[in-house]
Amino acid sequence: MPTARCPYDAPVTPEEFRRHGHELIDWIADYVEGVGGRSVFPDIGPGDVRAQLPEHPPTAPEPFDAVLADVDDVIVPGLTHWQHPDFFAWFPSNVTYPSILGELLASGLGVNAMAWVTSPAATELETLMLDWMQELLGLPEGFRSTSERGGGAIQGTASESTLIAMLAARWRATGGAVNDDGDTTRLVGYCTSQAHSSIEKGFRIAGIGTARMRVVPHDDRYAMRPRALAEMITADVAAGLVPFIVVTSHGTTSSMAFDPTPEVAAICGEHGIWLHVDAAMAGIAALEPDYRWVNAGVELADSYCTNPHKWMGINFDCNLFWTADRAALIGALSILPPYLQSAATEAGAAIDYRDWGVPLGRRFRALKLWFALRTDGVGPVRAMIREHVAITQELAALVAADERFEIVAPHPLNLLCIARTGTDLDDANDATDALIDAANTSGAGLFTRTVLDGRSVMRISIGARSTTRDHVLVMWDRVSRLA
Repeated sequence: MPTARCPYDAPVTPEEFRRHGHELIDWIADYVEGVGGRSVFPDIGPGDVRAQLPEHPPTAPEPFDAVLADVDDVIVPGLTHWQHPDFFAWFPSNVTYPSILGELLASGLGVNAMAWVTSPAATELETLMLDWMQELLGLPEGFRSTSERGGGAIQGTASESTLIAMLAARWRATGGAVNDDGDTTRLVGYCTSQAHSSIEKGFRIAGIGTARMRVVPHDDRYAMRPRALAEMITADVAAGLVPFIVVTSHGTTSSMAFDPTPEVAAICGEHGIWLHVDAAMAGIAALEPDYRWVNAGVELADSYCTNPHKWMGINFDCNLFWTADRAALIGALSILPPYLQSAATEAGAAIDYRDWGVPLGRRFRALKLWFALRTDGVGPVRAMIREHVAITQELAALVAADERFEIVAPHPLNLLCIARTGTDLDDANDATDALIDAANTSGAGLFTRTVLDGRSVMRISIGARSTTRDHVLVMWDRVSRLA
């Protein structure tokens, strides 16, 4: 067959694409290796980037060199550099070269992985990647695609996983009637105030409403109180409501808190309530066998998710979602138009991942995970995780030795939450807020603030691939001098 060529007069020829591609790969490698020489956060204000670019689209094609020059001069100076060794904000979002190449290949292939028939290899590789990761993370056998009722899929983010878990739970609690205008006004779900904001958003999107979201009290470790949960469920059942989901967190964003999932699962089992475990931030730690405790109770859950695009070097977006009840998930989300019907689907011989998430169209995300696992393996990630945890514990010892500071939450992994001491709460909060502002402004690093039970907190998240012990020690010297 003749080579496929674009029938239109495309300005960028295959030869130019090859040349520009080499240039861009070199640019990316230089950026990743040299990002530590940049300011971690841009010194700009809202609108500054747009003001440097034309207000109207070009009337003719521009040279690639001109585009790349604007990347250097306008775009990059306006970025927050998540790969920077002094990035201690929010959560890790590191990347690796194999993952970048896998993403590039997925873009070049241009396939839509919404169903087996739309690209069989995309579906089957995704299924395999979920099974590989189930094994590498030490997750329950009931999550494997080969199990009787379970399986997994790659979602974009943990927010999507939270929503689809909620939809599956709603479907099961209503016997599927909710998809036929069934009653949702009696449904009620549970989480703590430390749970991710996507849970509240999920209640809104699912049509249940935040008035039906119960906030369960937490203990002094910011973990859910099982007895309080049981009491709330009992009261709701007595009031004629239908508890349908409980979300526990294994590593909350604010404080890295771990809810007691084994005890919560026992309560859910008594009432037939769907249990979803959100391990988006910390679940990848289980790649290192010494930290498999992060999975405690997951074998009792109906669904679970974690993010390789945080601490594993798989570039955003890549969230892994598993369920032990794929029938409920598919029941809640499956709609089969004639143009997507196939013999493989009708025979039950193939998975159609359009039934495992909200969007119909799906990117070929499995490629970047496959590339990384095959060419880097998990050894470097395990070493990075161990190193980041060790550095965090060393930093905690330095903070604890300084009477001007207090550690305000447990720090079992790579997040340390600290606050300034003061004569009273208001004084301490003001001092902490001032320290965060000063640290970010001075370039000591990039940090984010949270609030734990009314206490202003400086979060120090250690997870960038390029961050070493020396970076953290220099950072702490700068921060302590600002206090």
